[in-house]
Amino acid sequence: MDYSDSSPPPPSKKTTKKGNARKDKPVGSRLAFDDTKQEAKKVARKSTGKMTDVQKAQLNKHMAQHKKKGMSMSDMKRHRMMMMGRMRKGMSVQKAHNDIKKGGQK
Repeated sequence: MDYSDSSPPPPSKKTTKKGNARKDKPVGSRLAFDDTKQEAKKVARKSTGKMTDVQKAQLNKHMAQHKKKGMSMSDMKRHRMMMMGRMRKGMSVQKAHNDIKKGGQK
């Protein structure tokens, strides 16, 4: 029996509904991971877990200034949490505050 004449040739590439989204990628490979593109590894500072008493006093003084200026309680809580996260990573009050003002990373 000669089946080679009746069968269609195997498809070389499959495309999705989005067109060439899967072009040159093997069938079944994941789109989320592409080992050909190695991103630079970012080294994040590790949190020490607790703030020192000096840091707590500095943060309380900083928050008192915001309270005098009339910041709402919900905004104060949000700002305090953001400041605490940065200060745990080793930033000073001024650096943490400037980082928040410019919209820095969390």
